[in-house]
Amino acid sequence: MKVAVIGASGYVGAELIGLLCQHDNIAIQHLLVSENSASSGKTFADLHGRWRGICDLPLQSFSPSWFETYVSGVQDKDQALDAVFFATPHEFSALWAGAFIDAGIKVFDLSGGFRLKAPADYPLYYGFEHQDTHALSRAQYGLAEWQQRQIAAADLVAVPGCYPTASLLALKPVVAADLQLENSLVVVNGISGVSGAGRTASLASNFNEVSLMPYNILQHRHQPEISQEAGIQVIFNPHLAPYKRGLLATVTLQLKPGVSSGQVAATFDSAYHDQALIRLIGTWPKIDDVAHTPFADIHWQYDEQKQVLVVTCAIDNLLKGAAAQAVQCANIAMGLPVHYGLLPHTLADTSDGYSQLSHAAGING
Repeated sequence: MKVAVIGASGYVGAELIGLLCQHDNIAIQHLLVSENSASSGKTFADLHGRWRGICDLPLQSFSPSWFETYVSGVQDKDQALDAVFFATPHEFSALWAGAFIDAGIKVFDLSGGFRLKAPADYPLYYGFEHQDTHALSRAQYGLAEWQQRQIAAADLVAVPGCYPTASLLALKPVVAADLQLENSLVVVNGISGVSGAGRTASLASNFNEVSLMPYNILQHRHQPEISQEAGIQVIFNPHLAPYKRGLLATVTLQLKPGVSSGQVAATFDSAYHDQALIRLIGTWPKIDDVAHTPFADIHWQYDEQKQVLVVTCAIDNLLKGAAAQAVQCANIAMGLPVHYGLLPHTLADTSDGYSQLSHAAGING
């Protein structure tokens, strides 16, 4: 698969490019930054030194003329792109993704430009009017462990946000099994490190200024995303914490009378027993155990008397919450095992049905 990455200078773009460099079925053709970016003309390794000698590709400015030259006007099929990854502001992907899919190029969008199905939600939660409702209607949400068939058939994949990824991985097994009490309160408490705010300097996300604190309560843009994909309304309480990377979501909900702990255990085992990147663990997950990995660690506890279930999921916000999940979606599109190129061969060999991955590349980080 020949690909371009737009938004190569940011944290998510950098993590994505590192993973793509390790993937033996993906070849990076172009790395792009915004038209007026000061990074244009530099190499990727100039910005992200740990990739020096691994990825020294130049950073090009994206522009309509670049699109004309390398997408709509390309004559040599051997030079044509197969896919593009957007690690850009939401408005940019909303503006340009449709042009790529019209040119026959598959789009993996890591922004929020196509995650919500209703156009009316974008002014409210993202602050802009979505102009490309045709592309929006074609977009497929890309929660890799739950939507493989739909992702494989999609031209435009909306890679989930980091908070929704952890929240939905914790919540969807319960909802899919219809164990939750109808119309009961579902509360998601999320905590993220400062890298979730992006690479652009801001006093609010400056490491020296950050204290553990809630923000955007009852109005965060990921609340409708979680509710939409879970199929139930949730209350989402995000928190910012003074550490670099990693994210933890804790879901609290009430189950139907008579649901047993055994049913809950069977539900999670059925959902994830064959998913190589989901680890059902016996203790409450820790950020340090998932940072710099593509794994999601999940643990739950159920009070049968009160019918209250608490589920916690920990992920790396830049990897499983963004870049690694985008690679999972690309793997699905290519017909590869969903975790291809994300695990060392020793782990890939032990995953049910995936012994063919003995040559897969190592974990980023």
